[in-house]
Amino acid sequence: MSEILPWITLVVCAGAALARIPSALRGLNPTLFFIFLLATAAAVLSIEQFYMAIDGALGGVNIAHVLLRLIVFATIFLIAVRVTKGFGAPDAHRMIAGRPGLGMLAIFSAGLVTVFLMMEPAPSSVRFRDAGAVSARNEALLPYYWAAARGYVAYVSLALLPALLRSVKESLPPLIRTGAALMAAGAVATVAGLCLEFAPPQLLVVAPAVNNGAVVFYISGLILVWLARVKVASRGSHGTSSTER
Repeated sequence: MSEILPWITLVVCAGAALARIPSALRGLNPTLFFIFLLATAAAVLSIEQFYMAIDGALGGVNIAHVLLRLIVFATIFLIAVRVTKGFGAPDAHRMIAGRPGLGMLAIFSAGLVTVFLMMEPAPSSVRFRDAGAVSARNEALLPYYWAAARGYVAYVSLALLPALLRSVKESLPPLIRTGAALMAAGAVATVAGLCLEFAPPQLLVVAPAVNNGAVVFYISGLILVWLARVKVASRGSHGTSSTER
């Protein structure tokens, strides 16, 4: 089952990116296309066959995993900026895209790269699962690597969660409220993914499902909000909806 989940994530993300190509070529909301494209790239790097080939081309020392984590950072940042603007959440927007948010992004990105460079080179392994077996130093540093890798996305998700939950309760179109609910589920799953990194080993078996579920929830929620915008446009609606901001 854990081998199927990344493929499901890839299909969802790639399908969304492909559907957005015509609009992106017309210059309509290109940010949404780039979000789906980045999510697709992350999904590709989460699949063992692709990861091993790409990391092998980069030297076979798991540079691809650092690249994957930075792509995830960029994806969640763009999602958060879009959501906070669309749902009118200035406080959350400041915590993500303002000085505090950009500072957190810089700290976690620098921390991720620094810890990786401090570790001894490890042979390619998807999800970085064999790095700790290389040396005692790697084993000691690995929790800090995962704290940086999961910490930023958890921070953004916690900043987003109140705005998403508020939107679920507001008098918005059903598609938008459902999309907000799915993204809220993605935020909760993201935070759970961080917690699982420090959970007993017997609980780690559910980590792939939780982490892939977080991506699918976020992307599915964005798709529904996008469909709500398409529905409004097809009716010739005027004014500004929450999806047009």
